[in-house]
Amino acid sequence: MHDHDPCAVNSLIETPGCDPSAHRVVWDPAHSLWNGGMLFVALAFGGMTVSLGAMAIFVLMTGATLLLGHSVGFHRRLIHGSFDCPLWLERTLAWVGTIVGMSGPFWMIRTHDLRDWAQRQPECHDYLAHRRPMAIDALWQMHCRLELDHPPAFDMGRIGRDPFYRFLERTWMVQQIPVAAALWWLGGWGFVVWGVCARVSISVVGHWFVGHLAHRRGPQTWLVREAGVQAHDVPWAAIPTMGEAWHNNHHAYPGSARIGLYRGQSDWGFRFIQALERLGLAWDVRTPEAMDERRTALLEARR
Repeated sequence: MHDHDPCAVNSLIETPGCDPSAHRVVWDPAHSLWNGGMLFVALAFGGMTVSLGAMAIFVLMTGATLLLGHSVGFHRRLIHGSFDCPLWLERTLAWVGTIVGMSGPFWMIRTHDLRDWAQRQPECHDYLAHRRPMAIDALWQMHCRLELDHPPAFDMGRIGRDPFYRFLERTWMVQQIPVAAALWWLGGWGFVVWGVCARVSISVVGHWFVGHLAHRRGPQTWLVREAGVQAHDVPWAAIPTMGEAWHNNHHAYPGSARIGLYRGQSDWGFRFIQALERLGLAWDVRTPEAMDERRTALLEARR
């Protein structure tokens, strides 16, 4: 990546004429079949395989993978670089992020950064703004992709050249196989259905649902100047998203490792990063207190 600005979209390069509004939405067969298949297995076989053990596996694995992998590993470390850590730990967190089952690390970075960049422009396509009704937005986000007529370029720098991340990107679906094998050995097919299929489904659907709400309604503390899309907090989802649901805060300070900024705002992702910091495994943890320049881009909103 380029010289890192924690509040910039660091993997994206604006090319001449790039435009987030000229577009077409097309079917994405790989993600559509994956997401649909996981949901089908969960719905078709979840009821006949449910048990206390399977439910415990589902809850524990969903929470652990969302916390360590999606929130801390993918979002706060790889995408925003909001803290530094040893490479072995970064790779471990990224592997857990891949196990969440949404996609590989490069797809996650590109998808996030394209949306982030587009929402900062005066205008962007409804796909990137979650403007369409819920059913259409769900179909678009989980089964389709946006092809821009004039897209920006991407340069992921060190992350894009890392052989381990390239491996994860090629094999992100296959990474569920060793997890499924271990779960089958521990508890049979019920553990596989609930520990893989139901877990992946709730993670994918939940990620879309909270993202949809976070761009439609809810409390706001800040508005970002000149941005065509503003964000809202989704307070009820703070715990299941590990703090990611304070999305208005995140739009205000995207490079902050702390997303739950105010009293009473639960943020388990930041608490985990603080624990790593106390163990000497995280450093240069970025928070809004060190982002004075960012405040010039913000307007205080009426809550």
